[in-house]
Amino acid sequence: MSVFLYVDNSNVWIEGMRLSAVKNHTAVDISDAMNNNIVDRGWRCDFGQLLYLTGGNKSGIKKSHLYGSRPPEADSIWNAAKAQGFSITVYDRNYNNREKKIDTQIVSDIIGDALTVMNAGDEIMLVSGDADYVPAIEKIKDLKKGIIFNVASWDHSISPELKSKRDNFISLTPHLQNLKSV
Repeated sequence: MSVFLYVDNSNVWIEGMRLSAVKNHTAVDISDAMNNNIVDRGWRCDFGQLLYLTGGNKSGIKKSHLYGSRPPEADSIWNAAKAQGFSITVYDRNYNNREKKIDTQIVSDIIGDALTVMNAGDEIMLVSGDADYVPAIEKIKDLKKGIIFNVASWDHSISPELKSKRDNFISLTPHLQNLKSV
Protein backbone atom coordinates (compact mmCIF):
# COMPACT_ATOMS: atom_id res chain seq x y z
CA MET A 1 0.00 0.00 0.00
CA SER A 2 1.27 3.42 -1.00
CA VAL A 3 0.00 6.91 -0.20
CA PHE A 4 -0.37 9.56 -2.90
CA LEU A 5 -0.66 12.99 -1.29
CA TYR A 6 -2.13 16.01 -3.12
CA VAL A 7 -2.16 19.34 -1.24
CA ASP A 8 -4.05 22.48 -2.26
CA ASN A 9 -1.77 25.04 -0.60
CA SER A 10 -4.20 27.96 -0.77
CA ASN A 11 -6.93 25.96 0.93
CA VAL A 12 -4.61 24.85 3.74
CA TRP A 13 -2.99 28.26 4.19
CA ILE A 14 -6.00 30.60 3.93
CA GLU A 15 -8.25 28.48 6.12
CA GLY A 16 -5.43 27.90 8.61
CA MET A 17 -4.94 31.68 8.87
CA ARG A 18 -8.68 32.13 9.48
CA LEU A 19 -8.79 29.49 12.18
CA SER A 20 -5.67 30.93 13.80
CA ALA A 21 -7.35 34.36 13.90
CA VAL A 22 -10.22 32.80 15.83
CA LYS A 23 -7.85 31.01 18.23
CA ASN A 24 -5.95 34.30 18.76
CA HIS A 25 -9.25 36.13 19.42
CA THR A 26 -8.76 38.46 16.44
CA ALA A 27 -12.04 37.13 15.06
CA VAL A 28 -15.10 36.34 17.18
CA ASP A 29 -15.69 33.01 15.43
CA ILE A 30 -15.03 31.34 12.10
CA SER A 31 -18.03 33.03 10.48
CA ASP A 32 -16.65 36.41 11.53
CA ALA A 33 -13.24 35.49 10.10
CA MET A 34 -14.75 34.33 6.81
CA ASN A 35 -17.28 37.15 6.37
CA ASN A 36 -14.84 39.92 7.28
CA ASN A 37 -11.68 38.39 5.82
CA ILE A 38 -9.95 38.29 9.20
CA VAL A 39 -6.79 36.21 9.12
CA ASP A 40 -3.64 35.68 11.16
CA ARG A 41 -0.98 36.65 8.60
CA GLY A 42 1.70 35.13 10.84
CA TRP A 43 0.33 31.61 10.48
CA ARG A 44 2.35 29.47 8.04
CA CYS A 45 2.09 25.73 7.49
CA ASP A 46 4.81 23.39 8.71
CA PHE A 47 4.99 21.02 5.75
CA GLY A 48 6.88 18.36 7.66
CA GLN A 49 4.05 18.16 10.18
CA LEU A 50 1.45 18.21 7.39
CA LEU A 51 3.25 15.40 5.60
CA TYR A 52 3.41 13.32 8.80
CA LEU A 53 -0.23 13.99 9.76
CA THR A 54 -1.71 13.25 6.34
CA GLY A 55 0.74 10.72 4.91
CA GLY A 56 2.07 8.92 7.95
CA ASN A 57 5.38 7.17 7.65
CA LYS A 58 7.44 8.72 4.84
CA SER A 59 8.43 5.29 3.56
CA GLY A 60 4.79 4.66 2.62
CA ILE A 61 4.43 7.90 0.68
CA LYS A 62 4.86 7.30 -3.02
CA LYS A 63 4.04 10.88 -4.06
CA SER A 64 3.61 14.16 -2.18
CA HIS A 65 2.65 17.10 -4.33
CA LEU A 66 1.86 20.71 -3.39
CA TYR A 67 -0.12 22.98 -5.72
CA GLY A 68 -0.59 26.73 -5.59
CA SER A 69 -0.13 30.18 -7.05
CA ARG A 70 3.29 31.56 -7.82
CA PRO A 71 4.62 33.15 -4.63
CA PRO A 72 6.61 36.37 -4.39
CA GLU A 73 10.36 35.96 -4.96
CA ALA A 74 11.18 36.44 -1.25
CA ASP A 75 8.64 33.84 -0.08
CA SER A 76 10.37 30.80 1.43
CA ILE A 77 7.25 28.64 1.80
CA TRP A 78 7.84 26.63 -1.37
CA ASN A 79 11.45 25.91 -0.43
CA ALA A 80 10.26 24.66 2.95
CA ALA A 81 7.82 22.32 1.21
CA LYS A 82 10.50 21.06 -1.18
CA ALA A 83 12.81 20.40 1.77
CA GLN A 84 10.12 18.11 3.20
CA GLY A 85 9.91 16.12 -0.02
CA PHE A 86 7.01 17.77 -1.80
CA SER A 87 7.01 18.21 -5.56
CA ILE A 88 5.64 21.63 -6.48
CA THR A 89 3.27 22.87 -9.18
CA VAL A 90 2.64 26.61 -9.36
CA TYR A 91 0.58 28.74 -11.70
CA ASP A 92 0.50 32.48 -12.18
CA ARG A 93 -2.61 34.28 -11.00
CA ASN A 94 -4.90 35.74 -13.66
CA TYR A 95 -5.29 39.44 -14.47
CA ASN A 96 -7.80 39.82 -11.59
CA ASN A 97 -5.20 38.31 -9.20
CA ARG A 98 -7.33 35.19 -8.82
CA GLU A 99 -5.97 31.69 -8.56
CA LYS A 100 -6.64 29.54 -11.61
CA LYS A 101 -5.87 26.00 -12.78
CA ILE A 102 -5.00 24.59 -9.35
CA ASP A 103 -8.08 22.43 -8.67
CA THR A 104 -8.21 21.12 -12.23
CA GLN A 105 -4.50 20.25 -12.15
CA ILE A 106 -4.96 18.34 -8.91
CA VAL A 107 -7.93 16.43 -10.36
CA SER A 108 -5.99 15.72 -13.56
CA ASP A 109 -3.01 14.38 -11.58
CA ILE A 110 -5.22 12.25 -9.31
CA ILE A 111 -7.06 10.65 -12.23
CA GLY A 112 -3.85 10.21 -14.23
CA ASP A 113 -2.07 8.56 -11.32
CA ALA A 114 -5.09 6.33 -10.57
CA LEU A 115 -5.08 5.10 -14.17
CA THR A 116 -1.34 4.60 -14.52
CA VAL A 117 0.49 3.95 -11.24
CA MET A 118 -1.96 3.18 -8.44
CA ASN A 119 -2.95 -0.31 -7.38
CA ALA A 120 -5.64 -1.84 -5.19
CA GLY A 121 -5.12 -0.76 -1.58
CA ASP A 122 -3.24 2.42 -2.51
CA GLU A 123 -4.53 5.55 -0.84
CA ILE A 124 -5.15 9.00 -2.20
CA MET A 125 -4.89 11.71 0.45
CA LEU A 126 -6.38 14.98 -0.76
CA VAL A 127 -5.68 17.94 1.50
CA SER A 128 -8.44 20.40 0.63
CA GLY A 129 -12.10 20.92 1.37
CA ASP A 130 -13.45 22.06 -1.99
CA ALA A 131 -16.51 20.42 -3.52
CA ASP A 132 -14.68 20.72 -6.86
CA TYR A 133 -13.03 17.39 -6.03
CA VAL A 134 -16.26 15.38 -5.71
CA PRO A 135 -16.21 14.30 -9.40
CA ALA A 136 -12.66 13.00 -8.92
CA ILE A 137 -13.78 10.82 -6.00
CA GLU A 138 -16.70 9.55 -8.03
CA LYS A 139 -14.43 8.73 -10.98
CA ILE A 140 -11.97 6.88 -8.72
CA LYS A 141 -14.85 4.82 -7.27
CA ASP A 142 -16.15 4.11 -10.81
CA LEU A 143 -12.75 2.65 -11.75
CA LYS A 144 -13.33 -0.15 -9.22
CA LYS A 145 -9.59 -0.54 -8.70
CA GLY A 146 -9.81 -0.69 -4.89
CA ILE A 147 -8.16 2.70 -4.43
CA ILE A 148 -8.99 4.41 -1.14
CA PHE A 149 -9.81 8.14 -1.33
CA ASN A 150 -9.12 10.05 1.89
CA VAL A 151 -9.54 13.74 2.61
CA ALA A 152 -7.90 16.01 5.17
CA SER A 153 -9.29 19.48 5.76
CA TRP A 154 -10.19 22.09 8.33
CA ASP A 155 -13.58 21.33 9.89
CA HIS A 156 -15.04 24.70 8.91
CA SER A 157 -14.01 24.53 5.27
CA ILE A 158 -14.83 21.03 4.10
CA SER A 159 -17.75 20.74 1.74
CA PRO A 160 -20.42 18.45 3.23
CA GLU A 161 -20.66 16.65 -0.14
CA LEU A 162 -16.90 16.06 -0.27
CA LYS A 163 -16.91 14.80 3.31
CA SER A 164 -19.76 12.38 2.52
CA LYS A 165 -17.96 10.88 -0.51
CA ARG A 166 -14.50 10.23 0.97
CA ASP A 167 -13.42 6.96 2.55
CA ASN A 168 -11.65 8.48 5.57
CA PHE A 169 -11.34 11.99 6.97
CA ILE A 170 -8.58 13.67 8.93
CA SER A 171 -9.51 16.92 10.63
CA LEU A 172 -6.69 19.45 10.56
CA THR A 173 -8.51 21.65 13.10
CA PRO A 174 -7.21 20.05 16.33
CA HIS A 175 -3.69 20.18 14.85
CA LEU A 176 -3.63 23.94 14.13
CA GLN A 177 -0.75 24.67 16.52
CA ASN A 178 1.23 21.57 15.49
CA LEU A 179 0.85 22.59 11.84
CA LYS A 180 2.12 26.11 12.49
CA SER A 181 5.60 26.72 11.17
CA VAL A 182 7.93 28.39 13.65
